[in-house]
Amino acid sequence: MAMAMAMAALRAVLLALLLRSLPSAGSSADSACAVPPDDRFDCGPERLLARAGCEARGCCYVPAGPGDGGGPPWCFFPRGYRSYRADNVTATAGGYAARLRRVVPSFLPADVGTLRLDVALETESRLRFTLRDPARQRYEVPVATPRVSIRAADLLYGVRLRQDPFGIVVFRQPGGQVLLNTSVAPLFFADQFLQISTSLPSRFISGLGERLTPLILDTAWTKVTLWNRDMAPVPQVNLYGSHPFYLVLEDGGSAHGVFLLNSNAMDVLLQPSPALTWRTTGGILDFYVFLGPDPQSVVRQYLDVVGFPFMPPYWALGFHLCRWGYSSTAATRQAAANMSAGRFPLDVQWNDLDYMDAKRDFTYNKETFRDYPDMVHDFHQRGLHYVMIVDPGISSSGPPGTYRPYDEGLKRGVFIRNATGQPLIGKVWPGPTAFPDFTNPETHEWWHDMVRDFHEQVPFDGMWIDMNEPSNFVEGSQDGCPDNSLEKPPYVPGVFGGRLQAGTICASSQQHLSSHYNLHSLYGLTEAIASHNALLRVRGTRPFVISRSTFAGHGRYAGHWTGDVESSWEQLARSVPEVLLFNLLGVPLVGADICGFVGDTSEELCVRWTQLGAFYPFMRNHNDHGNRPQEPYAFSLAAQDAMRRALRLRYSLLPHLYTLFHRAHVDGDTVARPLFLEFPKDPNTWSVDRQLLWGAGLLITPVLEQGQTKVSGYFPAGTWYSFTGDSTIHSRGQWILLAAPLDTINVHIRAGHILPLQEPGLNTAESRKKGMTVVVALTPDGFARGELYWDDGESWQSFEKGDCTEILFLAARGAVLSQILRAGGHLDGILLEAVTVLGVPSAPQRVLANGVPVEDFSYRSDTQVLRVSVLLPMWEQFVVAWS
Repeated sequence: MAMAMAMAALRAVLLALLLRSLPSAGSSADSACAVPPDDRFDCGPERLLARAGCEARGCCYVPAGPGDGGGPPWCFFPRGYRSYRADNVTATAGGYAARLRRVVPSFLPADVGTLRLDVALETESRLRFTLRDPARQRYEVPVATPRVSIRAADLLYGVRLRQDPFGIVVFRQPGGQVLLNTSVAPLFFADQFLQISTSLPSRFISGLGERLTPLILDTAWTKVTLWNRDMAPVPQVNLYGSHPFYLVLEDGGSAHGVFLLNSNAMDVLLQPSPALTWRTTGGILDFYVFLGPDPQSVVRQYLDVVGFPFMPPYWALGFHLCRWGYSSTAATRQAAANMSAGRFPLDVQWNDLDYMDAKRDFTYNKETFRDYPDMVHDFHQRGLHYVMIVDPGISSSGPPGTYRPYDEGLKRGVFIRNATGQPLIGKVWPGPTAFPDFTNPETHEWWHDMVRDFHEQVPFDGMWIDMNEPSNFVEGSQDGCPDNSLEKPPYVPGVFGGRLQAGTICASSQQHLSSHYNLHSLYGLTEAIASHNALLRVRGTRPFVISRSTFAGHGRYAGHWTGDVESSWEQLARSVPEVLLFNLLGVPLVGADICGFVGDTSEELCVRWTQLGAFYPFMRNHNDHGNRPQEPYAFSLAAQDAMRRALRLRYSLLPHLYTLFHRAHVDGDTVARPLFLEFPKDPNTWSVDRQLLWGAGLLITPVLEQGQTKVSGYFPAGTWYSFTGDSTIHSRGQWILLAAPLDTINVHIRAGHILPLQEPGLNTAESRKKGMTVVVALTPDGFARGELYWDDGESWQSFEKGDCTEILFLAARGAVLSQILRAGGHLDGILLEAVTVLGVPSAPQRVLANGVPVEDFSYRSDTQVLRVSVLLPMWEQFVVAWS
């Protein structure tokens, strides 16, 4: 009873505050069109309007600039343009609701006259509001409801409503900074066109992937189109994934985020005022607002809604090798053998389409790959793993009874259907193809059966799912597409090709949950979920899936590679913001094809790309058929040595990288992160996207330009030690020019951090048995902290079951110690062989390990580095002290 009374009182207070803050509308008619160019919102979103058409909509017409989306619109809404009015505001449990009534009919077909607004104060840092048609059920993205726990006294935000014209305002508490204000432009809600705008408190906005762009988006009249597309990465076009989430950095270092849970084709328009407009072709408007207040918290709050990243198997963090053109088992075996002969670490050998029989899934060529199963068994005997490509398009051209995946799929009704109810037939690599409908539970069972049957022949370890936008070599289908509003909606976002069906299947084709018009951008995600679950059931260990197409929440099930990048310096540089962006989007297992996929690489480019790729969370060298070989062993001895050093550096850092992935999995942290995530109060970091951090403590400054042997990097205020321990930077927050000969990538450890390292082997099965080192980077007052997460590297839910080891490392007062937080036994037999301490101000007279004097230590006064050789069990607590 007391709880019910408290909730009733809370609702009454919320409603009183809400209603008290409802301002009246109004601006005089003569000033309504006096809108500065940067503040104008387009009144002709679906087509260019001449003056007569513009003014017929009640809008202002003032030519200025190109008028074609490249600058301020010529036809724009006047101040106070009326669309919807908010009435019947009522308190609900944990929020409130209102009815929105359209005041003036809009210019859109199938306009919705009445809407329901629901505002849910879900947590102290998360607000959700939705706009729906109360008269009929519209498509909504299927998503599990996130956990809710609210204490009104702790809210980081306040909410105000404007009644006429309707608008919602979200502001930060305390301080009153407005984060979202939809009253800056009218709301539209029609059957196939929804639009809502908001002001932004800053021009520093990131997110809205996937797009080839700097990490901070350009607000100078930029249009971002989200509609998954098979498109080699070039600027200004929609690419493989859709992530309608953005993060804004505010003055003072605070940050907030906004997520629109909508999978329809959409445009997001940025303008200099600054402001943002969402336009989508269907569904509902379902917004989450995340209050942070810091950017890392914004990412965690977003992931609390869409799902924390999956924990990859340890071997997946090693080096992967692939090319389209390993045309036989002999060629594939030779590539792996050459890597071993050259002493290059390698964990995963891949095959592209070459292994298939007539490019059909779940088959292999019995001539060129006749010993395929034996090859994979042999890889396993050598400690290697194996991954092959699987496309979603299922060949439909063979005689009945000759290709089980199609025959069985047809019998079980798993394929996407055309307007006549028959399987839609497109064309991909094997020729005519049908497309599985992964929104159908029966398709998941069929997919599992196909994965299981093929795994019984070839015991592969992971799946590479490609072409899953889905890609289609004919537009729509072999029979074309119907002439209807789903294929030709009133508003077509700026998709490459100009039509929704360009490069993919008909928008009006039918799936289990809805039309493809609504589900298209979810296709890769739903295939990733099916593949993840099938692998878990078939192999019983942690699944490994890498997908090209992605949507919000993808990182919960799979990783991503950035597609068909060119072998160019431009694409090398652009890969850094891409990797950082996907970490912000909750997909930390991400990387670009090292040395590039399309076209011939050069030796220098491949060396620099391998050095940077050593710090991609997912590291794979992948090459197109017919290109110059680009495996590490294909270059000069000097280049090989540089690549070998980069690979060995990565393998030495794998315990630290694995720990970062654990933190991403359980806490929603990022693995590779932009500097602004760690230093949000330093505005100089906000635009830095040519460097990356691993976690909070490791800064990587790669060479991204041809012919350079020096590189400039930004070092936030503090002490930074070179990874080799030969130099120290005491930064006030400044750019530093670093030497970067061709065999070197600059890596710095941030003072205050402790990193666990391991002697590198030729694969992770070998390296996981070797000795460890702890590198301690002391702050000026002698403090540092770090951690190690360790398990068997592949069991499902090791952490959740407690089958793991967690160690905390602390350094203070001339000592470093370990504390076993959880002992799972997997470190048994592994010894700590060395402790390296950076920033020791004077030469120690003695060193003790667990109270016993150590004779084998060295100190360099010029670099202030203490190196101590020990043999201590990692599975027991230790103390190493110096004085």
